[in-house]
Amino acid sequence: MSQTNVLVLVGSLRAGSVNRQLAETAVSAAPEGATLTVFEGLADVPFYNEDIDVEGASIPAVDALRSAASDADAFLLVTPEYNGTIPAVLKNAIDWISRPYGVGAVKDKAVAVISASPSGNGAKWAHEDTTKAVRIAGGKVVEDTALSIGGTGALFGELHPRENAEVLAQVSKVVSDLVDAGKQLVNA
Repeated sequence: MSQTNVLVLVGSLRAGSVNRQLAETAVSAAPEGATLTVFEGLADVPFYNEDIDVEGASIPAVDALRSAASDADAFLLVTPEYNGTIPAVLKNAIDWISRPYGVGAVKDKAVAVISASPSGNGAKWAHEDTTKAVRIAGGKVVEDTALSIGGTGALFGELHPRENAEVLAQVSKVVSDLVDAGKQLVNA
């Protein structure tokens, strides 16, 4: 049985963000035969610009992102909501891994999205925009495994999300469904 590699991209750069903690929860919930890795270099990736995305150019942060994305069998995108939409850092990562157009590293790979925010909305608008962007980029969004978590302040307080049994179970299901979908696409 081969190992399924899932690249986790987090839309918040803040070390203590709930979304980062949800990504950590997902990593800890990886089923046997799967490895989830949180990409740590999104803060260093420049804004996408076709003038610098040219053959032969080497941008270390972009090279690292594209390499990790190429090695991934699936993607887990974890996003907060900034002003009613996807954070720029996550959208930028999607833009970079979608190029070159039609053959980017995300093309035809399984993708799941988890969103969370202190509002009762659960970052659903960011969730929708993230799903739309990654689908247009060529990713295969696992539709039935979406997770939006609202009211994170009251729900978690000082606890890590993995300490909430219900949330841990929900995140575990998303990860399991994503890994299964990733295996199906790799073997298709």
